[in-house]
Parts: sequence; C-alpha cells; structure tokens
Amino acid sequence: MTTKAKLLAVTLDCAEPKKLAEFYHQVTGFDVQYSEDEYAAVGNGTTAIYFGRVPEREPAPWPGPAKQFHLDFRVPDVEKAVEEYIALGATKPDFQPGVSEEEGVRWIVLRDPEGHLFCVCPDQS
Repeated sequence: MTTKAKLLAVTLDCAEPKKLAEFYHQVTGFDVQYSEDEYAAVGNGTTAIYFGRVPEREPAPWPGPAKQFHLDFRVPDVEKAVEEYIALGATKPDFQPGVSEEEGVRWIVLRDPEGHLFCVCPDQS
C-alpha cells in the first residue's frame, strides 16, 4: 500500500513574492502567513500558496504547450470577480476557451500580476 500524502501547498516562482502574496491574499481572503523579499505565503490553515523569488522567471505563452499548471478558483459571480481581480493587477488574455456564444461564460482565464494563469469559475449550486 502506498503512503497517502496530503497537499500542503503549491509554490509559485516569481520575481516579487511579497507583492504576489498580497495579490492572492486579496483574491482568496487567505491570511498572509509570511512575507519577505525572497519568500512569502498565504493560507487558511488547511491550504496554502507559497511564493519563492526567481527573478528571471518568464511567463509561459498562452495558449501554448509551455503552460505547466494553472490555479482554479470558484466565485459566486464570475464577471464581478474578474473585474475586481483586473483592478488588483490581473490581466485577461484574448484566448478564452471557457467562453462561447452557445454556452456563455463557463470560466474566464486570467493572468496574475506576474503572468501565472488562473481560472475564475462559477460556484456550483
């Protein structure tokens, strides 16, 4: 039998950990648990996002095969959340696979201030 692991956190490489921690604090409501120039963290006691300083990191093109991961967040109102996150420094790429004329908005892809992709998804009711 394989030892089962519990996910502690996801760590994002970035140029400015303190700034990115503040962005995700605003997006998730997670507490800023640690904040230094080289390393920062946000979390809620169960889940955390860590940020490690890698100044030469470059965002992957979107769309494209270099994307290795993205984060997904559920919100009660996708359009309102997207508007708020853009005001915090996120950007909205042109390519939006979760938006179509037939189905409307199923999710919206954004880039955080350092170019990491994340999806804003509706709550499942």
